[in-house]
Amino acid sequence: MRAVAMLLAAVSLAACDWKPENAPPKIEAKPVALTFDGAAGDRRAILAHGERLSHVLGCRGCHTETLEGHWFNDDTPELGKLYASNLTRVIPTMTDAQLTALLRTGVHPTRGDLWIMPSEIFQRLSDADMTALIAHLRTVKPSGAPTPPPTFTDKARAMIAKGEMKPVASYVAEYRAKQPVDLGKRYALGRYIAGATCAECHGADLTGIADFEPGLSTPDLDIAGSYTDSELTTLLTTGKGKGKPDLGLMTLVGKGHFSYLTLHERAAVIAYIKARVDRPQ
Repeated sequence: MRAVAMLLAAVSLAACDWKPENAPPKIEAKPVALTFDGAAGDRRAILAHGERLSHVLGCRGCHTETLEGHWFNDDTPELGKLYASNLTRVIPTMTDAQLTALLRTGVHPTRGDLWIMPSEIFQRLSDADMTALIAHLRTVKPSGAPTPPPTFTDKARAMIAKGEMKPVASYVAEYRAKQPVDLGKRYALGRYIAGATCAECHGADLTGIADFEPGLSTPDLDIAGSYTDSELTTLLTTGKGKGKPDLGLMTLVGKGHFSYLTLHERAAVIAYIKARVDRPQ
């Protein structure tokens, strides 16, 4: 009994001498990074994920299906010639770090400002999704002719001076300062996907863009409140709108981009934008 008492006393004294600085370091749990489905796996799975993202994020829409690029503003030749680059020729000339920086900032490592790259949404990609996308793009063999650097007419230069034409970096800053509304963990994946896709046309916080293109405004995504989940699923898989099959740009994006979303991703986006409609104002 005495031995037990002495042991208890020693433990008690030791406890009295305990100090916070002797405690083990506290480990802060880092939040799990959000990604599109399929961002983890072996190399084959990662490359397949990157290939799918090249469709979802519009790489093959702007740079053509072969990624060889083209004259992008052929509908506004009075501004000069701006090209969606031949990625098959450009990518081998850059490191992964340079490509990541270009995609996230809209600044070319040697040419400076870019003018048509949607870096405002690419900056929102998780590291895992960005890594997969670049890994896939590196597997595409060089083909076609290199695209030339941009050329501007006097009209375009005047518009740039007035701020009517802005470099991509300006949009990157605007989108960084304004984010889609956070509706909590339940809707986090849908918010992430919408912020990296829908936001390109519907604005940094999804409230629409008044002057998206000459004569074209895009609506606040609260418009989703007039759609059922089934109608939104149709829109995001076929591009067909509610009661109007052809919605112009949205139809192209629905068929060419959003049709590549997984069932899980599509459900997450629909749940988020519908919950966003019902958010407290």
